[in-house]
Amino acid sequence: MPMEKMRFKFTGGRLCLDYINTLRRRLTDHPHELLSTYADLVAWCREADALTAQEARALLRQAKRRPRDMQAVVRRAVAIREGLYRIVTAVVAKRPPAPEDMAVLNAALGKASAAARVVPRGDGFAWSWAEGPDGLDRPLWPVVRSAAAMLTSDDLGAVRKCAAANCARVFMDQSRNRSRRWCDMKVCGNRAKARRHYRRRRASR
Repeated sequence: MPMEKMRFKFTGGRLCLDYINTLRRRLTDHPHELLSTYADLVAWCREADALTAQEARALLRQAKRRPRDMQAVVRRAVAIREGLYRIVTAVVAKRPPAPEDMAVLNAALGKASAAARVVPRGDGFAWSWAEGPDGLDRPLWPVVRSAAAMLTSDDLGAVRKCAAANCARVFMDQSRNRSRRWCDMKVCGNRAKARRHYRRRRASR
């Protein structure tokens, strides 16, 4: 989606992985939360092309009328994200995910599945979502559907965690020989190259 200025980065290769990466500096003492408000959640979905501009405006209007429900959705959004992070890191480490994390995902997936609809679009059909009392949860539905699709796909073995020691971002390795190591070559990749260059120069002195 063309945007004047992108607030968020999308390097994960799957919607659910980009969603997990909305907590920056996760491994530090001062993590940076990108989804502090409902408006943040809607903005992320807009940039991810998971909401139309019309849907985003309607959700923000509804959220203003339902402040308590809005705050509850933000808490659920963070809980789902953290549960997905633990599930994905368990997958990367080749260990079973915690049952409580799967329960969080499946509860959200149940709501998304109940709201999912197939509608005619152009010459074919597309997924859509029904409106209802849980409408403020709408930004979460494509995320949990993406997670379910990824976890049940043949691509699951290509999920990676960034090789940088201080980075916790996750991504789908879509390189030809499955050799991608960094969440973003311009960030963690370049930092690693700079460190290697510094060590070589120091060793040669």
